[in-house]
Amino acid sequence: MDKPKPYAIPKWLVYQAYERVKANHGAAGVDGESLARFEEHLKDNLYKIWNRMSSGSYFPPPVKAVEIPKKTGGVRILGVPTVADRIAQMVVKLTFEPLVEPHFHPDSFGYRPGRSAHDALAQTRQRCWRYDWVLEFDIKGLFDNIPHDLLMKAVRQHTQIPWVLLYIERWLVAPLQQADGTHIPRTRGTPQGSVVSPVLANLFLHYAFDVWMDRRHADQPFERYADDAVVHCRSYAAAARLKTDLAARLAACGLELHPTKTRIVYCKDNHRRGTYPEISFDFLGYTFRPRRAKNRYGEYFTNFTPAVSRAAQKAMRQTIHDWRLHLKVGWSLTDLARMVNPIVRGWMQYYGRFYQSALYPVLRHLNRMLVRWVEWKYKKLRGHTRRAEHWLGRVAHHDPRLFVHWQHGRLPAMGRYGSRMS
Repeated sequence: MDKPKPYAIPKWLVYQAYERVKANHGAAGVDGESLARFEEHLKDNLYKIWNRMSSGSYFPPPVKAVEIPKKTGGVRILGVPTVADRIAQMVVKLTFEPLVEPHFHPDSFGYRPGRSAHDALAQTRQRCWRYDWVLEFDIKGLFDNIPHDLLMKAVRQHTQIPWVLLYIERWLVAPLQQADGTHIPRTRGTPQGSVVSPVLANLFLHYAFDVWMDRRHADQPFERYADDAVVHCRSYAAAARLKTDLAARLAACGLELHPTKTRIVYCKDNHRRGTYPEISFDFLGYTFRPRRAKNRYGEYFTNFTPAVSRAAQKAMRQTIHDWRLHLKVGWSLTDLARMVNPIVRGWMQYYGRFYQSALYPVLRHLNRMLVRWVEWKYKKLRGHTRRAEHWLGRVAHHDPRLFVHWQHGRLPAMGRYGSRMS
């Protein structure tokens, strides 16, 4: 029989945390242990986590530092905890998140249950029609710079559960382990990539920004997704005042506005006159800018609306390039479809929600890469691009559900010799 533990953590909660971690997959941490290997001794491993957390003797191992390239250049350091540590963090998240979630702002969308980037984008679009100006801003290195003392002050506002406080403090100071094995001590921030970091970052910005906005700028609504946000303003002067005020507020909270990602933008459309240097902004992989649209009467007008950004298009084209489809001559079209469909489906579901036609150039590019595969696959078609297009077009019209983008009408055109790609 187990002896009474200092902290009453239910065993079922540890198992529930494991189920969540398993569903999210994820890579191995510094110990090299994969999820599959962890599951070889699942019962014993889960018992160890519960036993150590319940007794107060659980100390998180270092977090594996992984460099992730940014779309805009440079790298982002992602912290990858071990499988066991992800489960332990999930135990705390499942306990702590329900305590803070009801207090979060309705205009905060990132990393919250029942809310999505599409919700934020839809609301942004609606408000851009009602407000002439937008302050677009990004917080520089949010996850690396959150002051631990201010963060823990916010955590204590919502819970006094001793073991929750204990383990959050321990995770905040767990070092990053670089590829060469050296450890980087941490006195600020919460590692991006850990299970508990998103709710902690949201909580910090809830007080640093959301509550402050309601108190100081209640007439200027916003959409915030983690550290990426836009604020709607009635005039340029109001946006300029907000920018200055916000910079001072974030500095007082140990944070900094990103110098190149903070701009004042005019939401120009048919009814808004004047010439201004900034008439577009990027938010959550979409570009908001003036676009030609047609009303119900068939009349054209200028609308301020979102569509997939150039940076996102470039990243998708790079992914297609990295697939090297033309070198997979030993594969069948079915094999290729099985590989690319899950990724393309994700692109279409995310970037096709608003102004879907802006995504079509990427899908046409994918069709061209498939034509190139046809040329390399069949020697008789090598160097005969139009005939290869025609061959692929016949396949597409015979089996339009083979590739996910074909299912949405983005088929290769047959023509006489497939001279165009639809």
